Amino acid sequence: MRLLIVGGSRFLGRAVAETALAAGHEVTVFNRGRSAPDVPGVTAVRGDRESEADLERLAGHGPWDAIVDTSGYVPQVVGRSARALAGSSPVYVFMSTCSVFTDWPLRPLADDSPVYACPPDAGPDDGDYGALKAGCERAVDRDFPGRTLHLRLGLLLGPYEDVGRLPTLLLRIADAGGARDERVLAPGDPAYQVRPIDVRDVARFTLGAIEQRLRGAYLVTGTPASATTYGELLQSCIDATGSPARLEWVDGAFLTRHNVAMWTELPLWVPPEDVPWDNDTSRAEAAGLRCRPLRETVADTWAWLAADDGKVRHSYRPNRPHGLDQDREREVLAAWDAEKASGSAG
Repeated sequence: MRLLIVGGSRFLGRAVAETALAAGHEVTVFNRGRSAPDVPGVTAVRGDRESEADLERLAGHGPWDAIVDTSGYVPQVVGRSARALAGSSPVYVFMSTCSVFTDWPLRPLADDSPVYACPPDAGPDDGDYGALKAGCERAVDRDFPGRTLHLRLGLLLGPYEDVGRLPTLLLRIADAGGARDERVLAPGDPAYQVRPIDVRDVARFTLGAIEQRLRGAYLVTGTPASATTYGELLQSCIDATGSPARLEWVDGAFLTRHNVAMWTELPLWVPPEDVPWDNDTSRAEAAGLRCRPLRETVADTWAWLAADDGKVRHSYRPNRPHGLDQDREREVLAAWDAEKASGSAG
C-alpha cells in the first residue's frame, strides 16, 4: 500500500509513518523539514501546504492508496490541500479531535454527538481549536465527497510526545530524591479514572481502517478496557523511572482554591466533574480499535526519554509548558501540610 502522510515527522505523524513502514507499506511524507527529522525509510517531499505550487508538485508524486493528514488545523489551509490532491487518492484520512463535539467536555461523547458548525472556508481567526477542526472536516468532505475518514481523537500519549503531558510527569518523578524532594504532589483521588490512548494504537487503527475501506467519522479514544486510575498512572511512572518518589495526595478542592491549573500544572488531571472520560468507543472497537495498557505506554515513553544516556531527557522541550515548578510545588505542599495540621483538610 502506498501512503501519503501530510506531516509525518512529529508525534502522531511519526507514529503513523513508523507503523506503516513496519507493516511493509511505502510511505511518502510531505512537510517543510523543520520540526523534526523524518522517519528513516520514508520518501520525503519538502514543501509548504499553504503553497499552491508546492501542493501541485506533491500531487505529481502520486497516486497513493490513502492520504493521512496529521497536521491540519485551519479549514482554508486543509481545503487547499484537499483540492490539490483530490485526484491523487481514493480516500483522505483526516486526524481530527474529540474537541469538534459541542458537548465536550460537558458530558460523555458518542459518534453521533453534535459537532460545531464551522464552515469549510474558515480562517485561523474564525474559531477556536475544536471548531476549526470541525471546519477542516467539512473542507475535506467538500473535495473528497464520500471518500473521507475522520478520526476524532482523544488525549494522545506515547513516545515522541511533543505536548508535554506524560514526559512532564515522568521527569518530575524521576527527579524526586535528587534535585528535588522525594515527596511529589499528587492531585485528588488516586482512584480517579483516566482513559488516554497510545499514539501507536491510533496509528494501528488508522492503517486497519484504511485496509477495511472505512468511511465517515469515528470517535477514537481510550476504551473501557484500557481505563486506569491516576494512582496507577503515577505508580507506573515511579516503577518505570526507579524513583524513590513518595506521593502526597492533595484534595482536589484544595488545589482549585489555591489556583493550581488543571491539565497544565497537573498533567492529565481535572476535577472529576469537569471532564468525563467514559466516551462511547464501541463503533471504533467493532472496527478493530484496541488499546494497550497505560503502564506499557509509560514504560516506553520513559525508555525514549532515557535513550542515549538521557540525551533526549536533557534536551526535551515540549510545545507547551506543563507541571509545577519546584518553588510552586513546595508552596502548595506547605499550605496543604498547614491545612492538615489544622484539621480542616479533606
